[in-house]
Amino acid sequence: MTKVRCQKQITGDLGESLARNYLEGDGYIVHETNWRHGHLEIDIIASKGDTLHIVEVKTQRKTTAGFPEDSVNRKKLKNLIVAADHYMSIDKRWKSLQFDIFSIVLGKTDHEFLIIEDVYL
Repeated sequence: MTKVRCQKQITGDLGESLARNYLEGDGYIVHETNWRHGHLEIDIIASKGDTLHIVEVKTQRKTTAGFPEDSVNRKKLKNLIVAADHYMSIDKRWKSLQFDIFSIVLGKTDHEFLIIEDVYL
């Protein structure tokens, strides 16, 4: 059976690839992508210096219904915290943890990036 990918999945995958390339170009080390703990997922786990970054990537092709970062709500952040706690229990070398949102609006010729660092509830 062939799995059909919808436009939303294609857009999300492209956004995560763009975010990863951007972060690596900015000196981050990407440790995991699409890391799962049960039903929870972290898009990108990266580090820069001694800080572990939990990065939620949100990508859209249009902003008529709002910006990508607007879709990161309290529930999503709580789920990221639970998943990050589990990851840090496995990889104990990190002394500092930061949650970031990487927002991307895809354009026809270029893309708009917005990184919101150190997000908390």
